[in-house]
Amino acid sequence: MLTRCITAESRKLRHSLILPACLLIPIIPAIMGTFNYAQNQGILKSEWYSLWTQNTLFYACFFYAPLIGLYCSYLWRLEHRHNNWNMIMTVPVPVSCVFFAKLTITLAITLLTQLWMGVLYLICGKLVGLPGFCPPEIILWLLRGILGAVPICSLQLLLSMKIRSFSVPIGIALVGSVTGMLIINKDMGLFWPYSLMLLGMNSNKTEDSLTGSFFPFLVSVILFSIFFCLISVWLMKRRDVRS
Repeated sequence: MLTRCITAESRKLRHSLILPACLLIPIIPAIMGTFNYAQNQGILKSEWYSLWTQNTLFYACFFYAPLIGLYCSYLWRLEHRHNNWNMIMTVPVPVSCVFFAKLTITLAITLLTQLWMGVLYLICGKLVGLPGFCPPEIILWLLRGILGAVPICSLQLLLSMKIRSFSVPIGIALVGSVTGMLIINKDMGLFWPYSLMLLGMNSNKTEDSLTGSFFPFLVSVILFSIFFCLISVWLMKRRDVRS
């Protein structure tokens, strides 16, 4: 049943602007970060690490979470139109399958976005003349950024399910991401879901901020993800057919 729901959700992406947005929007922070690095090479002397700090300064703090919000709003857009919510409530499919199908598709697009961001980072590094290949830690940080995005995907799906507006959840993601950056500076990042993505990616840092604390990070990711998923499924089960 879940597989069929995933197939149905994936069909929504055909002929949509989501995949072009997934590829084009990350180019903006890549250009901004690389330009900032190129203009300050006298100060930023750690080469690949310094380029990473500048790219993630813009990408992770201002674009990553809103992109996830965009994906989630799009996946719920059809259900919020006309009487399509009634169809979900009446089809012989568990609402949990509907939600987790949307979560699976959102994570798949997020993974594609993150991998593309890594490719852009390598291209930008070569364009500014950095030697060799990027440090292996960067690949780890990219993968951790995907892990840290799981609770954000769960939360944004919850918000997009309850809020009929397409843009409001995206705005919430932006505010949450900026707030997450401020919370990290107070060493409270593990207690704010939007901070987990920043911590995972080691955003705007050259030294690994999760050294010796990956397990608490993983526990926080799991707990937030389970919490938002359970709330979403519970709300879907309680929501009745619209008359």
